[in-house]
Amino acid sequence: MHLLYCDETNLDKRLGDFLIYGGMVVEGATAKDFSVEIDNLRLRHRVPRDYRLKFNPGPSGFSHLEFVALKRDIFQIAHQFGARLIVYLTLHDIAVDPDEARRFGINAVCYNFDFILKRFGGSGLVLIDRFNDAGNAIDAHLRDKFTVGVTGMPYTSEMRLANIVGFHYSCVGQSHFPSLVDVVLGSLRFAVNAHTRRQTEYLGTAAELLQLLGPLFWRPDGQGVVPKLGFTFSPQVIRAEKYLKKYNDLKEFLERNGVSIGHEVGSTLASWS
Repeated sequence: MHLLYCDETNLDKRLGDFLIYGGMVVEGATAKDFSVEIDNLRLRHRVPRDYRLKFNPGPSGFSHLEFVALKRDIFQIAHQFGARLIVYLTLHDIAVDPDEARRFGINAVCYNFDFILKRFGGSGLVLIDRFNDAGNAIDAHLRDKFTVGVTGMPYTSEMRLANIVGFHYSCVGQSHFPSLVDVVLGSLRFAVNAHTRRQTEYLGTAAELLQLLGPLFWRPDGQGVVPKLGFTFSPQVIRAEKYLKKYNDLKEFLERNGVSIGHEVGSTLASWS
């Protein structure tokens, strides 16, 4: 059984920003040892028991350097246990609204997860960070994901996510893995925003974070270019030159910092893998 812990970041609509939705794939067979190792990490760093680990803020009394060291060790443990990252990015300028964009992100990440399970074997369970959107539409959306699957995709009108056995909620504090996702996606957000917001003073930190993130992105062989299954841009085709440039500039920024993305935007529909 493979567990996919999901969350979003950069949800607030801000022109020029990318909404990011993503999930970490955790192997069920090693999940207990993985969790125990994070327990041990918290003990080594003397993290207060009631502190809920997130990208920010850090534990009370921790210096900036102490908190950075804690998060760096989290990345190392994730890599040690083979956790893999699947992400979806869409530009707020194009998205209708953040809630809809997040639902599309859930669709894409779950579709990719199911495709990975189908190709490489096994079943999966999706655990989504709890949130309340307008009209609490997420409850019906997740029921639909289980009973129907995904609809309106480029290659099929409807497809059951047959390799995923359930869609459930989780939140930081109920397991170590939602904390892991928050730290990882928060790091990606920091790096992406440093580029898109032209925060030159943060570009050095962004480069360091991308070096940590790079090995975690899902790839079939664990190395090389990150395929669309691991990193999806949305929408698939972008005809407005000013928006297309933002996507391509971000791709170039990521590649300069060691993360090569295979998904081509602004062209005809491409292979999902």
